[in-house]
Amino acid sequence: MKVRVLGCSGAIAKDCRTTSFLIGDSILLDAGTGVGDLTLEEMAKIDHVLLTHSHLDHIASLPLMLDAVSSLRTGPVQVHALAATIGALQAHVFNNVIWPDFSAIPSTASPFLQYRAFASGDLLSIAGVQVEVLPAHHTVPAVGFAVQGDTGWWVFSGDTERNPSFWNRVNTLAVACLVIETAFSNRERDLARRSLHLSPEALAQELEHIPVADRYPIYITHTKPSETSLIMDEIKRLDCTANTLYSSHDIRWLSAGQTMDV
Repeated sequence: MKVRVLGCSGAIAKDCRTTSFLIGDSILLDAGTGVGDLTLEEMAKIDHVLLTHSHLDHIASLPLMLDAVSSLRTGPVQVHALAATIGALQAHVFNNVIWPDFSAIPSTASPFLQYRAFASGDLLSIAGVQVEVLPAHHTVPAVGFAVQGDTGWWVFSGDTERNPSFWNRVNTLAVACLVIETAFSNRERDLARRSLHLSPEALAQELEHIPVADRYPIYITHTKPSETSLIMDEIKRLDCTANTLYSSHDIRWLSAGQTMDV
């Protein structure tokens, strides 16, 4: 299974695109600004969009992508999300004020967009790929995902603060790699906690949940462009002071354009 990183930044700037991953050719996981790097032909192949939550940096490209490819497709794009996320899209985006209601265009019988609700803990089979919905702890209803590849599970935390339930499940999986957010530096640890994101200190506490015998690449995502260097420096400094972080984990920075074979 190939995972292409379209966007993994916590905000936009030159060469910084917000969260979106392409799984194979037909599954999009989150729809941040990174979707704009796809060609029309690549976007037209996307049949399924899985959303972690309703925040703008994770859905911004969804309405624009649907508009771009609707005339190129013969069937609807299926958007898989929590019921609360679907409700937010219907109320605040596809509401015929911000954007047309693509679930009723060109008709309700044959729309460009169909919603598929899931719940945390669900195991989905999408385009022949097994996807498990993982719990997340954020300011709006949110989830992470585990996607089964050829060598193990590709795990994405989504936007989250400290979350024991996430680890309770992840530690039962054969994890091939983990993508986990660290949105703020330690100097903004209080803001990170209030906005239910991780800082390097909180990341270290989260990684304590991983059994010592488990070793897999851990990719840091969702860093703010103005703080990326500081965040990574702070994580590196933890390598020198915390035996449970770098000495037992392979931590890397995620960047747009990367591909992972899982």
